[in-house]
Amino acid sequence: MTYNWFVSASYFAVAVVFILGLKAMASPVTARKGIVWAGFAMVAATVVTFFIPELQNIGLIVLAIVLGGGAAWYTGKTVKMTDMPQMVAIYNGMGGGAAAAIAAVELVKGVDHGAVTSTLLVLGAIIGSVAFSGSCVAYAKLQGLMNKAIKIPQQNTVNFFLTMLTFGIGLTIGYADSPSGFEIFLFFALALALGAVLVLPIGGADMPVVISLLNAFTGLAVGFKGFVLGNPALIVAGIVVGASGMLLTQLMAKAMNRPLKNIIFKPITGEAAEGGAEVEGTMRELTPLDAAAVMRYASKVVIVPGYGMAVAGAQHKVWEMAQLLEEGGVEVVFAIHPVAGRMPGHMNVLLAEAGVPYDKIFDLEEINADFAQADVALVIGANDVVNPVARTDKSSPIYGMPILNADMAHNVIVVKRGKGAGYSGIENALFYKDNCRMLYGSAQQAIGEVITHVKALEA
Repeated sequence: MTYNWFVSASYFAVAVVFILGLKAMASPVTARKGIVWAGFAMVAATVVTFFIPELQNIGLIVLAIVLGGGAAWYTGKTVKMTDMPQMVAIYNGMGGGAAAAIAAVELVKGVDHGAVTSTLLVLGAIIGSVAFSGSCVAYAKLQGLMNKAIKIPQQNTVNFFLTMLTFGIGLTIGYADSPSGFEIFLFFALALALGAVLVLPIGGADMPVVISLLNAFTGLAVGFKGFVLGNPALIVAGIVVGASGMLLTQLMAKAMNRPLKNIIFKPITGEAAEGGAEVEGTMRELTPLDAAAVMRYASKVVIVPGYGMAVAGAQHKVWEMAQLLEEGGVEVVFAIHPVAGRMPGHMNVLLAEAGVPYDKIFDLEEINADFAQADVALVIGANDVVNPVARTDKSSPIYGMPILNADMAHNVIVVKRGKGAGYSGIENALFYKDNCRMLYGSAQQAIGEVITHVKALEA
């Protein structure tokens, strides 16, 4: 009884610290502290688990901790910042896969859990499997191992019948006294296929929301498994992660003005022929010297970072350029769209890594009114989040999506590797506007040349 009391009390303390850590992550100022708190809480929960009476397979548990912890430490230390979205996706998938594996073990045991627990067992197995296979597909897309979108004929019909079949078989084996190995195998094969089929047609424009949704699925699956195993730590951690992930998903969907059901069932696939009026006009190019002169003699420059900056690893160069401009009396701020990059907060993390102060980074709602007074909007590798057709073209897939009003600045400079459409495949009308000029090249190389010319103008 002493050990049971100790374990329960420890789990409660861990849950409190975990929630406090998650709350601290809401602000860039306290996010690092929150991550440390949550990390120590998870270590404490793992250690306390060894005090559970009659715990079995301790050797296997230790081996799993050593192997998994070692792999996580190594990949966490060596991953590039540009690869962070896919690492988050695959780590999230591992959580869902673990929940599904626990469900598989419980089903193989054939223990009668009762109606409610059996239902949660099956639901957790399905949701965990979907989170695992869906996250693997998301990883493959972000890593460039798979096409941006793979459409299946009658996609939504396939989704519906595959979902019904999976649930039907799941409930059958969940309430069976001793389901056969083939039935369990078929159930998990269908559940894994469902996750892959749901994510395959989704393109890059919707990927940040999908990663967040899969994270919520993992939390929910873990919470269900905690209920099945009678483990309070898993219940609390799963529910908190699931709830926060779902809230973040809804906020991001709102930021795109796209209902969640449209993201899943009517995704922006990344194909060029996606709808929308044809953009007329010509892209006009400028040189790094011209770009340097326009920004050096401006009063205010608003920088809009995007995935192109991340790919080029140009955040340090961008901040170096911003500091040079500020030394010359130019006001420089950064504008972040909620779904810029490939995961929530991607651009914020990159800018923080480069040393950009938090008070120079503004969200869409805070900065949009300032674009009309800005002399220059410098767009670095961003596409959909500054595309004005979201305000004007009802036939466009992104119509109604709140965007950064970069086109309203007096001058717009776009750093872009080539003349093709962005990751979503939608042509950007901003690039053809009279006040916009294109600076072609990798962001690292282009901004480096601008820095050279800014220094020359200062001399």
